[in-house]
Amino acid sequence: MTANKLIDMYAVQVFIAVAEEGSMSGAATRMGISQSGVSQMVRQLEEELGVILVDRSTRPLALTTYGIALRNRGSVLSEEISHLKAQVVDAGGGVKPDLRIGLVDSFAATCGSVFTKRLLGKVSQLSIRTGLSPQQGEALLRRDLDLIVTSDPLMDTNDVIRYRLFSEKYFVITPKDLHKNITSIEDIRAMANVLPVVRFNRGSQVGLQIERHLRSLSVRVPNRLELDNADALTSMVAESIGWAVTSPMCFLQASAWVDKVNVHLTPELGLERSLYLVARRDEYSTFFADACETAREVVLNSFLPRLQSMGCGVETLINSDEGSTLEYF
Repeated sequence: MTANKLIDMYAVQVFIAVAEEGSMSGAATRMGISQSGVSQMVRQLEEELGVILVDRSTRPLALTTYGIALRNRGSVLSEEISHLKAQVVDAGGGVKPDLRIGLVDSFAATCGSVFTKRLLGKVSQLSIRTGLSPQQGEALLRRDLDLIVTSDPLMDTNDVIRYRLFSEKYFVITPKDLHKNITSIEDIRAMANVLPVVRFNRGSQVGLQIERHLRSLSVRVPNRLELDNADALTSMVAESIGWAVTSPMCFLQASAWVDKVNVHLTPELGLERSLYLVARRDEYSTFFADACETAREVVLNSFLPRLQSMGCGVETLINSDEGSTLEYF
């Protein structure tokens, strides 16, 4: 490599993807380019540096000593470059950023349109992705998303900032033709012996949380039916297939079915979840504060009134911070 020729940093980022994925094909999928394009960039780097970076005789691919050195130093430089745009936007004050936001399904279905409408005036371009909380968290850490609304606060990750939007307690729903009032944990155990539970998918944060809690209450039911969204789950209960544990936001998501099920706010299950806004620390700081304020307004002025209008009392299970100060952690 000539002394004054600069290394192509995009090629370095492609190489880092190869190192982390363990294959050219995996790197191609992550970077959104062809496998031949990945192979060409790696060879270009090897030619420019005058060293072999990858041992192509092994599967998965193994890095040479030179490859390990480039991966380690290149990862640091790539991270700094990824921070650069956000830092420039923040320094620019009035410059509107391009943002990629991930919304957990229940928030997307109940508050997503209002939240998005209010954010559009604050960005130059907005991309919204919906899905389960674990997927959103992984995408944020991979830098595929800039901000997420999630039930997983990523507490094991240091380089993120979080804002708790609200918390909600879970409750039980049963079919209309089950003429029994559920008033105690013992009633739940008895019901579980005669009627199957309809579960949220255990691959979701909500499903895993409910599964563990039912087990802690010694409510043991066979795993017969799992659903990956609240609308489908509530419809199954409405059709007398079983009973379920759900949350106010998930219940609102299934608003077409709420009149066809019984709601049991007691007994106190002792189980709740919180929704958070999470972003990488020190990136888009101004926008993150705006997004938190916007989300809080949507919860207070749109979400809670819609819960109240359902007339079954589930709004009493919501705990939101109505103070004037946003607290991050």
